[in-house]
Amino acid sequence: MKDARTMAYINLFAVLGAIPYLCQLDPESAKLIEGKSVSVGIAVKGGPEATLFFGGGQCRMVPGTERCQIKLPFSSCEKFNGLIDGTVTPIPSKGFTKVGFLLGPFTKLTDRLGAFLKPAPGALNDPDFFRISTTLMFHVIAEAIAQVANQDTIGQFSASNIVDGTAKLSIAGGPAAALCCRDHRLTAVHQVPEQFLSYMEFQGMHLARDLFDGQVNAIAAVGLGQVRIGGMISQIDNINRILDRVSVYLA
Repeated sequence: MKDARTMAYINLFAVLGAIPYLCQLDPESAKLIEGKSVSVGIAVKGGPEATLFFGGGQCRMVPGTERCQIKLPFSSCEKFNGLIDGTVTPIPSKGFTKVGFLLGPFTKLTDRLGAFLKPAPGALNDPDFFRISTTLMFHVIAEAIAQVANQDTIGQFSASNIVDGTAKLSIAGGPAAALCCRDHRLTAVHQVPEQFLSYMEFQGMHLARDLFDGQVNAIAAVGLGQVRIGGMISQIDNINRILDRVSVYLA
């Protein structure tokens, strides 16, 4: 079973949290925010809050909505999840004069993100599309691991067995991230860590994609040397347990 509150944290910080990477990777998305200086805050009652800041041709996400220019409030986690599912239309409580950005570039960005995260048949045959899509999926999954570890009951149990320290996740020749554990809570940092206790590296982008899409068994891939693990194995083992739970939410 999926927990609506955990799903809301994943949808905000992992799914919408991939917009900054989308703008870095995809020229079409970067063009949509060219010359724009605006911030969009999302506040979910009983759930997460964060703001996307657009400026200088870039985007970044920070927790909280104190400094947002446009604010989208949601009365429940279920309502916010409906936004991601396309069943709920948000009404801003702040920033009506900037609603053009919301209805134009922002909506086009989220549509573009959806196209990469849920590719149409044959879309992955294009090498550039494949690279961007797989990189975005990597960042979504890395962030989702942290959110499930912190919010989901089953994920919290696995996190309770993770010692303090950093685990490195990476794709050979591709993106890398760090999962930093402190007091059994995880934080995803989307860059190569300088130091780490353990690591898990996928052999390449195509293998990572097959794993993300459920086409390859992760345990078998480790046995074949297609996924390299090392360091404090108990840390990786529990992260893999959380990853199994992530697959339920992202299915």
